[in-house]
Amino acid sequence: MMLFRSLQMGRLLTGTTWLKAIIPTIMNPMGRMNDDSNDPLLKRHPNELMPSLEVQLFKENPNPDLSYVPSPRLFRTHVPYPMLPESVKNSACKIVYITGDPKDMFVSLWHFLNSLLTTQGNDPRPMDEAFDSFCRGVHVFGPFHDHVLSYWKESIKRPEKILFLRYEDMKKDPKGQLRRLACFLGRPFEKEEEVDKVLWICSLDRLKSLEVNQHGAEPWLGFEYKFYFRRGSVGDWKKNMSNEMKEKLDHITAMEFEGSGLGFGH
Repeated sequence: MMLFRSLQMGRLLTGTTWLKAIIPTIMNPMGRMNDDSNDPLLKRHPNELMPSLEVQLFKENPNPDLSYVPSPRLFRTHVPYPMLPESVKNSACKIVYITGDPKDMFVSLWHFLNSLLTTQGNDPRPMDEAFDSFCRGVHVFGPFHDHVLSYWKESIKRPEKILFLRYEDMKKDPKGQLRRLACFLGRPFEKEEEVDKVLWICSLDRLKSLEVNQHGAEPWLGFEYKFYFRRGSVGDWKKNMSNEMKEKLDHITAMEFEGSGLGFGH
């Protein structure tokens, strides 16, 4: 959730791991060009570069001392906007939020949670059961559509405070969205080579190939790092959801987002 002080990392899983690699790289001036020795992604999983507020920092201590964290302080969270503390909402910290087509978001969440369940020795959750919960808004961080809308509406009111990103836009125009993100973070690119370098450093193929992401697991949840890298594609829902599911979720999304100006391609 925190950039400079707060960085809100988007909902569920779609694009979040990619963004957790991109943002620290943008903020690292040495790693933006040709100094690979200063690339933290070679030794640390993206999750380690952006600690989770609710899982790593506040779980054991409701008032953690963050003064030891070097600037710029980068954190992530799944907390809905209304639940963010006033100290975050009213401070100079910047928030980056990423989301995507609800259908892809659901499929990504389903795969992620089932990987976690099987790793812990439990049976995977059937898709129809998970889909019903998703449509009813049953989730530990609240209903998906409410979560997205809260940040979307606030980003319109305060564009200097919140940058709202769509995964589909990131995939369609990575250079344009990367420049937009860098400017928002106060680290605009000076050379085209910098943009290309960051895109290569943070590419899914490279991240998946790094040894640090192929072995080991999170000490907080025991979840294997390799499961954070799946397809990284847009429209993956087509390989998993029935047409009936697609129509139902599209209908819910249209109703929930009506009049907001927010939409996703089907």
